Amino acid sequence: MTIRNGIYQLPKRISITYKGIPLLSLNGITVASRAWYSSSVVPKSGSRFTYRIAASYSGKGQKLDPLKNVYDFNPINTTSMFSGPQGNGKGRTFRPASGQDSFFVSNVGNTGEVAFGVADGVGGWVDSGIDPADFAHSLCNYMRKSATGYPNGFKEQPIRPKDILQIGYSRVMKDDTVIGGGSTACIATASKDGKLHVANLGDSGFLHLRANAVKFASPAQTHAFNTPYQLSKIPRQMLVQEAVFGVTRYSETPKDADTTTHSLSHGDIVIFASDGVWDNLSPEDTLTIASRQMLAEGAWTETENEGVVAGDRLGYLTYTPSEAEGRKLQERLATLITREAKIASLDMRRDGPFAKEVQRRYPNEDFRGGKMDDIVVVVAIVLEERF
Repeated sequence: MTIRNGIYQLPKRISITYKGIPLLSLNGITVASRAWYSSSVVPKSGSRFTYRIAASYSGKGQKLDPLKNVYDFNPINTTSMFSGPQGNGKGRTFRPASGQDSFFVSNVGNTGEVAFGVADGVGGWVDSGIDPADFAHSLCNYMRKSATGYPNGFKEQPIRPKDILQIGYSRVMKDDTVIGGGSTACIATASKDGKLHVANLGDSGFLHLRANAVKFASPAQTHAFNTPYQLSKIPRQMLVQEAVFGVTRYSETPKDADTTTHSLSHGDIVIFASDGVWDNLSPEDTLTIASRQMLAEGAWTETENEGVVAGDRLGYLTYTPSEAEGRKLQERLATLITREAKIASLDMRRDGPFAKEVQRRYPNEDFRGGKMDDIVVVVAIVLEERF
């Protein structure tokens, strides 16, 4: 392969098709980096957005394995991190090794759109003898299935992340293998016209990065410090006991989620993560990690007049695994953020965002350093394909 004026000159006699549809025909022609990958049939003219998505994860108290704790989404040949029910039983062995946190990535039916998100099981349920991981993993599994099966089961069109969250939550509530539990959730759909729709409930959240800057950082929904909004499934016996003692447990529904819409551009990055990241890395920390990698690899480039812009190598890097690591750009970014959050969570000399907030609210508390927790990160790199 050679590069001429920012255009990749590809080798001859290579053809990639899917179900008879030519996805990439490289018979001695040149293909611009923005057109390296397509997830559906290309319209006659204009532009279309596609998304290169990967996830990385690490359970609390577990070592991060950068080769195993990563998932790269392929919209043509989709695979799932889940198999079978995720509540009590055999299903527990077929889930990502992310502790009480979970995630999903899915095509939205045959629309060319994608849905993805994270869920963070509320750890307080352990005190009641219930593993919140069952709730979080089941929620993500059902959301993945509902998005894949679109429009079946959806009353309204076009699809919105709050609809996906509602269907996933309703199915968890009907699933007898999920005894109880609770979870926060941050869910998105990304469309072919470059619109990102988000539903965020609780203190998981997302960042929107553009051109070496934080474009948007989602605010947390909390009742009080370290008490996030949360979806809950409360066992009947527990409801009776709490009624007797006058106890009220926080329990929101998908309708309580904050919803936002964002316009995306070529080269943008959106990062969805559980609070295992945001309690240990600030938006500025996360931007520094992403920017350093993007600039070093040429996915972003600094120009004299326009500042930082998407580089010519962006499309190539999201499609081709590196020789050194065997991973694509989105996988490397997700793993880097997970690793840095993991390191920060174990560093007792560096105060993270959670520690700083404890010190601000409770100056007499001697809380220092990071906060150990499960970690899940989903990274989506935005490509605008012009034709």
